[in-house]
Amino acid sequence: MKMEKRLEAGWLQRIAWSVLAWGSLGLLVWVPFLYVAIRRGRRSDWGAFAVFVFYECATLPWASATSHGDGDPVLGGVALLCLLIAAAMLLFAVFDGRSAPQPQPLYGAPQVPAQGQAYGYPYGR
Repeated sequence: MKMEKRLEAGWLQRIAWSVLAWGSLGLLVWVPFLYVAIRRGRRSDWGAFAVFVFYECATLPWASATSHGDGDPVLGGVALLCLLIAAAMLLFAVFDGRSAPQPQPLYGAPQVPAQGQAYGYPYGR
């Protein structure tokens, strides 16, 4: 059985990653998703990273091709929508919440068996 990796982050770290995406005007929006993909290694994390890299590879040539005149409102809408989606993912979906630390039993304290586990010598059954 494979154990799922958790990637815990507090609100300060989540906000910092979102500020990086917005502060770079979307140019570095892929960086937090690369961090998450490397740390946790799920296929969905690599997929999110690939989508945001594709976004950069598509919008940069698009922006340079339409740089004449007042600008492209569709490109602005796509960029704004991408940044909103990235911020929502970074704030609410990508990171796991911090779990409360489990208390460690005192040295020499008797261990209570888990529910369904019988008392006694487990090897004699």
